[in-house]
Amino acid sequence: MALSEREQRVCDLIRKRESALLEDLRLHVGLPTGGGNVDALSETRERFATRAAALGAGTALAVCTPRPAWLYGETAGKAVPPTLVCDRECILERREILIAGHLDTVHDPRGGFRELTISSDGRTATGPGCVDMKGGLVVAMAALEALHEVEHALAWTLVLNSDEETGSYGSAKTIREVATRVAKRGGLGIALEPAAAEGGLVVERAGSAQFMIEVRGRAAHVGRDFASGVSAVTELAALVLEITKMGRPENGLIVNIGPLQGNEATNVVPDLARAWGNVRFTTPADAEAFETRLKGLEGVRDSGASVTARMNIGRPAKPLTPEVEGFARMCVDAAGDLGQPLPLAKTGGVCDGNLMQAAGLPTLDTLGVRGGRLHTPQEWIDLSSLVERCQLLAVVLMRASVDR
Repeated sequence: MALSEREQRVCDLIRKRESALLEDLRLHVGLPTGGGNVDALSETRERFATRAAALGAGTALAVCTPRPAWLYGETAGKAVPPTLVCDRECILERREILIAGHLDTVHDPRGGFRELTISSDGRTATGPGCVDMKGGLVVAMAALEALHEVEHALAWTLVLNSDEETGSYGSAKTIREVATRVAKRGGLGIALEPAAAEGGLVVERAGSAQFMIEVRGRAAHVGRDFASGVSAVTELAALVLEITKMGRPENGLIVNIGPLQGNEATNVVPDLARAWGNVRFTTPADAEAFETRLKGLEGVRDSGASVTARMNIGRPAKPLTPEVEGFARMCVDAAGDLGQPLPLAKTGGVCDGNLMQAAGLPTLDTLGVRGGRLHTPQEWIDLSSLVERCQLLAVVLMRASVDR
């Protein structure tokens, strides 16, 4: 079907704001929100909260909990900045839409990759988080503002967290609670992750879990008393090989191990060793089976070493359901009316869309901008996608909100 008169008005309005979209992207890319940089995260959060409030949304901050202490990384055990929740109610009977995005990036806030740099032909730009996902945040807010300007009635909730790149361990509870509430009202979910290759819309994702194996042995002097020692490192090495063989990549069960930790001194039999890993899976049954096998390694080994295993399913698998497929077809139709190709895709990557759909909310999570080289110093954005994906998102919101 063709664009309605109001849809065309919104798209024209967004087209006229092309320069403003670029400047907004430049502003947010220049705020270094990687590495848990609290000041930049706070400024970014406040800017979006102010704009959401101007659209009539109530704003609130949800406290996050620290990541589990056993998880590997500098942020383990540290407090996570709060999650912003903005609710915009509608007096008309409208389907509510949950829009989720993350403020953090993976880039070092003290590194040299710090600003938006536009290519000589003006078609692309590079910058930290420009596509993952500052571009998505920029187009989402602009789309909501354009809909507000044409007085399109829309009920929406915007959730912006600060720990997605480290697994959303602190914000997961809030995301699930909001998604459950919106799902009970018959709503839909949108996450602002960048588009897949060739602008594709991801409709199916794997799940992800983190795990750790800890081995405790018995220390001894290598030269004087080697025989009385029990090497935790040697035992861990055998376990790493055993766990790796549990994977079945051809069936979507991927097991990756690293980093590793052992003793620092070479002349001491190591009494402690740890390995951290990640497992990707396509079904809950596969995740449960892997966890059962992992836990089965616990206890005292023949060598005398003791083994402890921990696992956290941070992101459940996100299968293609009939509801998601119907939502995707709506998006494909909207893209077609805009003259934008929108192929469907699946990926082994995970995001907050996994959490939203696991809470019962049909969710699409690659309606952000186009680009590539995510998580690298060559991260780039197709600048034409600022307008195009903003228009697509606006039209999708208009159609989804009235189709209950």
